[in-house]
Amino acid sequence: MTTSGGIRVPRDRAEQVRRELLKQGVLRSGLKPLREGDFVVFPFETRPEGITGEMVEVDFEATSEGPRSYMDRLQLPPELVQQLPSSFDVIGTIVAIRLEGDLLPYQKEIGEALLSFVPRARTVAVDHGVQGPTRVRALEVVAGEDTLRTRYRENGIDFEVDLGRVYCSPRLAREHAYIAGLVTPGERVLDLFCGFGPFGLTILRKHADVRVVSVDLNPQAIEFLRDNARRLRVEDRIEAKCLDAAVFLEEESSFDRVIMNLPREGYKYLPKVGSRVKGPGWLHFYGLVPRDQQRSTEEMVLSHLTSEAANGRWTLEGSREVHPYSPSQLLMAFTLRKHGESEVP
Repeated sequence: MTTSGGIRVPRDRAEQVRRELLKQGVLRSGLKPLREGDFVVFPFETRPEGITGEMVEVDFEATSEGPRSYMDRLQLPPELVQQLPSSFDVIGTIVAIRLEGDLLPYQKEIGEALLSFVPRARTVAVDHGVQGPTRVRALEVVAGEDTLRTRYRENGIDFEVDLGRVYCSPRLAREHAYIAGLVTPGERVLDLFCGFGPFGLTILRKHADVRVVSVDLNPQAIEFLRDNARRLRVEDRIEAKCLDAAVFLEEESSFDRVIMNLPREGYKYLPKVGSRVKGPGWLHFYGLVPRDQQRSTEEMVLSHLTSEAANGRWTLEGSREVHPYSPSQLLMAFTLRKHGESEVP
């Protein structure tokens, strides 16, 4: 599977759109269009112009033309081929792949195979996981150019990122667009643990009358956020703060909507964050959940917010799987509503 930008259109327009993508020269070769019920998603090299459809980032299968995957370009013992990851992240011109155990001695060969297989790839790095208090991937360049800086396009927005300094995952592209679509005019939004700011910046590009406060402990992430905000011409509507979340949450401020993406440790902040949401208001929380404990985790999240410290009445409006995180865990999104004093939940 390969992650790529795509355009989702109704099936009755699919052939028309395919021809237009070919005419513009942007239809990405080597990947199969994805069929989703009454819709078709076409992969593209660069965003098409003048075509109505939903811009998304999804995983596509390789076509049967030429090598079906980077694995076909490798000569490894059969037992190691079976261990090769079937998916990887493509972020701009950088490919990031998780390799472990017996595959690590072959990382350069695997990197060269990916470099020749993935269109527009200029760098391949092995992902050793998120590390440290700033939650940045430990990436080791194994093929191509020795740089982790790239321009990454998501939901029609170009971001400048350095993957050695900020965390970036194309698997959250749908979430960034989804949350931006929920925001209503005039809201004041808090993006806590914001990283380089894709949630907040996507919201500001969609809404001209919304203000965002973005908070992160990583000074380099805040630097990239500010640079991207200036380039996107939304810097006057975003307040970027380089602060520990616990320190920020001591401030007397409230928000109509809070986004909280700290999957491993975010649970402990829920009561304090809940007290900063206006009633009525919304909280979007992302957390890691064992595959067999989804229901109990929902109850646990809600119990944190119904404590006295959270200061209000809450209901869980919904939860959904964002993507698998590991064989035993899922990344899940929880949407919670804080009710106003006159409302009955």
